[in-house]
Amino acid sequence: MATPRDYYEVLGLKKTATETEIKSAYRKLALQYHPDRNKEAGASEKFKEVNSAYEVLSKPEKRKTYDQFGHAGVNGPAAGSGNPFGGAGPFSYTYTNQGGGQGFEDIFGGGGNPFDIFESFFGGASPFSRAAQKIQYQMTISFMEAINGVGKSLVHQGKQYTVKIPAGADNGTRIRYADFDIIIKLAADKYFKREGLDVIVDHEISYPLAALGGDTNIKTLDGELKLKVKAGTQSGSLVRLSGKGVKDLNGNRHGDFYIRYVVKVPTKLSREQKDLLNKLDELN
Repeated sequence: MATPRDYYEVLGLKKTATETEIKSAYRKLALQYHPDRNKEAGASEKFKEVNSAYEVLSKPEKRKTYDQFGHAGVNGPAAGSGNPFGGAGPFSYTYTNQGGGQGFEDIFGGGGNPFDIFESFFGGASPFSRAAQKIQYQMTISFMEAINGVGKSLVHQGKQYTVKIPAGADNGTRIRYADFDIIIKLAADKYFKREGLDVIVDHEISYPLAALGGDTNIKTLDGELKLKVKAGTQSGSLVRLSGKGVKDLNGNRHGDFYIRYVVKVPTKLSREQKDLLNKLDELN
């Protein structure tokens, strides 16, 4: 049996690497070689190798033992064996509800199948999971239902369940029951655009308002908000509302809300409007 490669070499790091550098290297390589994204020959083995390296180097005690005794000191008979995450991977969310409304369970603190972390991230089942496949239902919710949380009814084998969807749910969020799982699908919104925990809206303003400044009303996640547009605002300018984005499923923090001003240029002008614009151009 071939000797496993040095774990620092696997992650492309020096032995002096910090915890942050280890996590960053792992995140990059795990995404690069994950079988759901990389279909090249050998990607699956590299993925396992990266996970094995992270399992050891991400934990101070295991790393210390590895630095002293190598592979023999961390009970690694072969690269890729054992639990590749050890309950502390950098990807972070599975929502669990075992039929009784028990709420959240972070899989990194609550055990379970370690490969489930990729189910939310990639939106599909892990190719490494050995657990028996449960029935899966897909449930589509609106953008604002995902923002605020919502209860939905589901009938499974003649019994009705109320599915509690938490605020901040996204595409691929999995809600677990004892006999089945719910996979959330998020419907697109015409106005709000979501990027992780951040929300971006394109807000049209007129050319005079952009040039002269003034007030405009913005639709936000919390309702309508009046904002002051600065004189000389350019199309594409961003305004950030800190902490007004999507709630994090793993805690109480929120993302940010961004307003991108789009200066609306009229496509049809009257003679008077054209004369005024020509006059303005002459003055400039």
